[in-house]
Amino acid sequence: MTTTGIFELAGREAKAAPGMVEQDEAHLAAVAQRLEETVQELADRLAEERRAPAGGGQTALERDQQVHRLSARLRVLERYGQDLCLGRMVLAGEDEPVYVGRLGLSDGDGERLLVDWRSPAAEPFFAATHADPMGLVSRRRYRWARGRVVDYWDEVFTADGLDGHAALDDQSAFIASLGEARSSRMRDVLGTLQADQDAIIRADSRGALVVDGGPGTGKTVVALHRAAYLLYADPRLGHHRGGVLFVGPHTPYLAYVEDVLPSLGEEGVRTCTLRTLLPEGAAAVEETDAEVARLKSSAEMVRAVEPAVALHEEPPTEATVVTTEVAEVVVTPDDWAEAFGARDPATPHNLAREEVLDELVDVLVDRLVDEAGVDEDGVGADAAELRQSLHSSRELRRAVERAWPLIEPTDLVGDLWDVPAYLRRCAPWLTVEEVRLLQRDAPQAWTVSDLPLLDAARQRLGDTAEARRRRRQEAALAEERRRMADVVDDLVAHDDSEMQVMSMLRGQDLRAALDDVSVAPAADPDRLAGPFLHVVVDEAQELTDAQWQMLLRRCPSRSFTIVGDRAQARHGFAESWEERLRRVGLERVERRTLTINYRTPAEVMAAAEPVIRAVLPDADVPVSIRSTGVPVRHVGAAELDGVLTGWLADHEEGMACVVTSTGEPLASVVGSPRVRWLSPELVKGLEFDLVVIVEQESFGDGVEGPVDRYVSMTRATGQLVIVTL
Repeated sequence: MTTTGIFELAGREAKAAPGMVEQDEAHLAAVAQRLEETVQELADRLAEERRAPAGGGQTALERDQQVHRLSARLRVLERYGQDLCLGRMVLAGEDEPVYVGRLGLSDGDGERLLVDWRSPAAEPFFAATHADPMGLVSRRRYRWARGRVVDYWDEVFTADGLDGHAALDDQSAFIASLGEARSSRMRDVLGTLQADQDAIIRADSRGALVVDGGPGTGKTVVALHRAAYLLYADPRLGHHRGGVLFVGPHTPYLAYVEDVLPSLGEEGVRTCTLRTLLPEGAAAVEETDAEVARLKSSAEMVRAVEPAVALHEEPPTEATVVTTEVAEVVVTPDDWAEAFGARDPATPHNLAREEVLDELVDVLVDRLVDEAGVDEDGVGADAAELRQSLHSSRELRRAVERAWPLIEPTDLVGDLWDVPAYLRRCAPWLTVEEVRLLQRDAPQAWTVSDLPLLDAARQRLGDTAEARRRRRQEAALAEERRRMADVVDDLVAHDDSEMQVMSMLRGQDLRAALDDVSVAPAADPDRLAGPFLHVVVDEAQELTDAQWQMLLRRCPSRSFTIVGDRAQARHGFAESWEERLRRVGLERVERRTLTINYRTPAEVMAAAEPVIRAVLPDADVPVSIRSTGVPVRHVGAAELDGVLTGWLADHEEGMACVVTSTGEPLASVVGSPRVRWLSPELVKGLEFDLVVIVEQESFGDGVEGPVDRYVSMTRATGQLVIVTL
């Protein structure tokens, strides 16, 4: 093996020559030294922050944020060593190369050792082409393994770049990296980003950007790197404020990609699936009736939630008599109507009840003062006493609770599927037969199709527990203010100073400063409820119009990165991206298309292309740039165990996946942690060295079956085996 310090270039003597790597050796040694110093500095600062008094209020919040920032950067630096460095580029007219890293790094004198891959200075490293070199003379990308550079890939853009400092070998590091063994986590790809991918990553965040492309074109790579780039480059999203939400298709996918964003130095992105946006999503099952699923998938069905809530916000039409400590008060229908109409329409229903009570008290005090024939100032003490009496009246509060009930989102939606008359009133466009279809014996046995309605109801109603917490907090604060008022009165009464300074405590500003807001702390908000300033959606071709409403609700800015392939839509996708997105509410839509398949070998794509073109003749099938020389195998059921056993014996690394219609493993087949069993729905977005498809003909009819087969076949990065039963 040829070893030169950080370089381990087995069988690549020309690349290992001192003239080729000594400059890099010296620079990477400086990176290693500075990295060690920086890790120690960060560890010391973090320990100091943690030792500091926590304080309270804004001080505590700022301290916690600083601890979070230091911890996140320390984790990234400890995760990597010199392999923070992706490679280098030489600019025309410059003597020293510019080294590009996952993060920026400077030496003790402030000299830049690594430029952050997301910075404008690093853009040519990814985006330069021979047609547009962007000022580059040459570029070198490292291939790292076990903390060593095991290969590198040089590109030369001008004659000067050849000057004895470039090893041209048909992009060995790049091509080799595409065929590396897979694991249970998405492998690192930052060092091999291509110009077409980088251009999408750095695109403007305004409006909706569609990243369209077939299997293996790097759509997921682009989506993840774009999330990290936007957090760095867009001032609205940065500083780990949680401004970006990343939505994946299923839980195995999130587990597969969970290491990517931390490896890029970003931990400020929320990740989820549509199911995890709601607590009911975990147990929700698929809708078995296709017509019921179709009815619930429309955005129109989601809009039935508003009239369903509005029925509970109609003011009483009869007078209510309330006995208070100072008087018997009649609440007229007009009083109710005025109080209901004055509440803030942006406040969720369950949180608005306190607004209604406050408004009703104001309405009653104003009316009673008018009826007394004098203005409120003229009866100040009596009006204040009446206001206090009304606020503390249990009868009035119970009357408001009856008139404006707290509603659970699950009860609201469940009633739609349980009470036909209620559904007809809230969704008058439904036919009698459609209303009948939507009724069910267990109205709260949730399906995936129910989740958009539950989400809309949750936003419109608000949290009932939060409403009760707010009431308890207000009551506790009121009691605290009364206690503090007694203390202030006592201090003033015993103040014998000449200036009577204690009387200043009666001032409004100082009284407010004495409030202890910690007496009833509010609960943390739902971290996935938003709003988010940007949302990234992978496998977006599967979303229904109703599911899109869940995401639009969380992103008022309408800033989206939408990743998908119309040919991989299990239920068909006849319209264009622009037509689909404008229909759901996204007006500003730009589309970028990826056409090169970096993942799937040409042998596999040759077998997969006819499968999808049989049902979608105009499908955008990408062109593979790799060939393994391994043909697609067709075997019988009896050979399945032998296929897996043989592959495991021949490959010490890598992952295999057996795809069946249900995803259930076959008891007679060898088990191994390197073999996964998945259904076509759960294999989407993943990749494996070996893919074995069992019961290929049972995946489904119509478009769904061929799409499932196409998706499953194109997960293979090395070999595809089809088992015929």
